[in-house]
Amino acid sequence: MVRCLFTCFGKSDESGATGISHERSSATAEVTAEEQQQQGRGGGVVVELFSSQGCATSPEAEVLVSRLGRGDFELEAPVVVLAYHVDYWDYMGWKDPYGHSQWTVRQKAYVEALGLDTMFTPQVVVQGRAQAVATDQSSLLSMIKDAPRYPSPTFQATFQRPTTDSLEVTLTGALRTKVDSDGANVMVALYESGLVTDITAGENKGRVLANDFVVRKFEKLCSVKDASAKKTVSGTVTFSLWETFDGAKCGVAVFVQNNSHHIFGSQMFQLPEDI
Repeated sequence: MVRCLFTCFGKSDESGATGISHERSSATAEVTAEEQQQQGRGGGVVVELFSSQGCATSPEAEVLVSRLGRGDFELEAPVVVLAYHVDYWDYMGWKDPYGHSQWTVRQKAYVEALGLDTMFTPQVVVQGRAQAVATDQSSLLSMIKDAPRYPSPTFQATFQRPTTDSLEVTLTGALRTKVDSDGANVMVALYESGLVTDITAGENKGRVLANDFVVRKFEKLCSVKDASAKKTVSGTVTFSLWETFDGAKCGVAVFVQNNSHHIFGSQMFQLPEDI
């Protein structure tokens, strides 16, 4: 029964079929005139991967998005890569150490917003508006090329360690994109790269998997409504840290997302060397 709800997708066959549409839903393809004006101002494109170490085809997608985040492809737009490890493949024999039900809930929200019939891995979502099977390089690069772009916020960030097992991030700056009466949330992700795992069970048994840009913590900085592009917003989030936390391997991504799950601006920060 579970496999009717959750699917693990690999490469497309010779006819190009993968079992799920790569087209954007009609609800997410529309770009207003104001958005079109914003697109010409640069800014990054947020690429979110949903994968699992328990899915046989996710490692291929992880390699692709790692290359994307390293800048291996010639793209006009900078990218903000975030990888969320879902937990619904844990029953297959391998419990993903980075899997979390919070990421499964986030993917489910995209499935509903994009009008899809099922959740699957590996899936990639671009700017909260378009999606594809994450092993499909051509579709991924095409979505990034076609994605609406918005100015990056002008947040200044300060980082503190109030305790040995917590990280406090304070952000202050302008969103540089107008937020209407429907409102939007400023989200903050703490991610980790350079992770290596020896898989001893499940569909990837015997493999050593490398994972980058893995979201470890995710919090809302603040909610904004009826705000001009120049309005200054600020807030603080506190992340609880894991036992093996290494600031040199971590970074912070900030993005603005509305109730339709569309992303309207993003920014990245490396943690200070002495954090």
